[in-house]
Amino acid sequence: MDTSLPLPPPAPAQSPDFTQPFDVLVVGAGAAGLYSALCLPPSFQVGLITKDTLSLSASDWAQGGIAAAIAPDDSTALHITDTIKAGAGLCDPAAVEFLAENASDCIRSLVEMGVAFDRHDGELALTLEAAHSRRRVLHAADTTGRAVVNTLTAKVLERKNIQVFPQTFALSLWIDPQTQRCQGISLIHQGQVVWVRATAVVLATGGGGQVFAQTTNPELSTGDGVAIAWRAGALLRDLEFIQFHPTALSKPGAPRFLISEAVRGEGAHLVDTAGQRFAFEYHPAGELAPRDVVSRAIFNHLQQTESDPASAHVLLDLRPIPVNTIRHRFPNIIQVSQQWGVDVFREPIPVTPAAHYWMGGVVTDTMSRTSIPGLYAVGETTSTGVHGANRLASNSLLECLVYGAQLAHLELGQWNAVDSSSEASVPESEGYHPEPTDWQRQQAAIATMRQELPRLMWQSAGICREETTLLAAIAQVEIWQAEFAALPLSQFLLNLAPTQAASVGLPDADLAIRTWSETQNLLDVGYLILKSALFRTESRGGHYRVEFPQPEPHWQAQTLVQDHHWWTAPISALSE
Repeated sequence: MDTSLPLPPPAPAQSPDFTQPFDVLVVGAGAAGLYSALCLPPSFQVGLITKDTLSLSASDWAQGGIAAAIAPDDSTALHITDTIKAGAGLCDPAAVEFLAENASDCIRSLVEMGVAFDRHDGELALTLEAAHSRRRVLHAADTTGRAVVNTLTAKVLERKNIQVFPQTFALSLWIDPQTQRCQGISLIHQGQVVWVRATAVVLATGGGGQVFAQTTNPELSTGDGVAIAWRAGALLRDLEFIQFHPTALSKPGAPRFLISEAVRGEGAHLVDTAGQRFAFEYHPAGELAPRDVVSRAIFNHLQQTESDPASAHVLLDLRPIPVNTIRHRFPNIIQVSQQWGVDVFREPIPVTPAAHYWMGGVVTDTMSRTSIPGLYAVGETTSTGVHGANRLASNSLLECLVYGAQLAHLELGQWNAVDSSSEASVPESEGYHPEPTDWQRQQAAIATMRQELPRLMWQSAGICREETTLLAAIAQVEIWQAEFAALPLSQFLLNLAPTQAASVGLPDADLAIRTWSETQNLLDVGYLILKSALFRTESRGGHYRVEFPQPEPHWQAQTLVQDHHWWTAPISALSE
């Protein structure tokens, strides 16, 4: 990977004091979590929870950039129009307007923090990406996410009111049984289950791409925030809409490294193995059509032209782009391609679609509030109404910033956790110490689910979906969910009473429990995606049903999910 950008300093070693109450706990340390923590009032005591390290997140992998209408020939109105058009009729116009109108302020904030966006003649450089009508995407070479995250991380580590807890995993929300308000969260740290009180909790855990066998997301993208919120009873929306990025590196043994859409924006051609620019057969914009269109074009073209489409690929040819432009704009893509034996100056890159972004998530309003009092969410974990059925390129980092910025207005009011008293009675702590052979059997069961679920999801809820395979996949996931719940470790962890401390006596306990919890979350988000995909009997945006290949007017509505209930609502219903 490109290492030209300096990595942020490591978080300072500290002994976590989980006994103190926090004003706000932020779960997740990508762009959404970091920016949210920085935007919170500096008088608040903030805990930043990350299951890995501060420098590892899906935002860190983001290449393309951040969209904002700041050019003289651009306007907020055009940005709104492009976003709504890409969203295939399901964007909330008020949410899109809110995003576009606040974009320039957030860009200004990042520049003032020191994010080194590329410049041209002293002005911020802008590039074009698919489905944008103007060049409005700011970038830092092809590692924009890393540039943003590194800067935000450094700022977080300077803030004395923010305490960082790396290698700490969120298990479940702590809901007050009387008020139904979120009052904290349970965490795993160094083999201990601890309950941490907070006036407000912000979920910023990113997406769930690891539920699919082919994904551009890092290993930590396991849908944790959506699963945790769902189990607590939060309202979710539009979970069937997955954006499959059309151009991920396809080489044996290589991860599905994303080849940025900006490459096509700068003039790269998408061709088949015969050299034909086939994308124009599927859409007049060819390579610059919306992502869902290009992904299906590749999928359908391979189905028609290849004897083994599952293992086939198409080619992304960068050679139409001037050499100097490639060197300046895409150094990371050059380097990663070279690592896997592809010289982009002499040959095209083999690519296939892969799961990239989840448009659905936890329903939030413009203040980032969820349906559970005291619970907030920011970033890919959410459904703000901005993306609709298909996200416009480079609106994702922007959404993290615009909606994270609203936490500057968070008011604690009467719920100030720092002033609250401790629990009247604390249940005795428990310990879990299984026999080695029993734990090995549980590990084997968990490993099987973790391995087989993404394959099942890719086959049944990937680019093209149909009823028979969806029903079979739902039945299988329900079997796995029941088997998972019956595991002795599950019985122990899922039946802990609130505030009940516990220790887990397992080899490498933190990794073991993280694997257990991520598997639970993946099973839950897999179930939610499958059920939502079955529920929507039309094709729209990132959701394509073989039996219902066209959008239907009566389905121009949002899919709402709470507990095990699915229903539809008009697009503006939740924002009125």
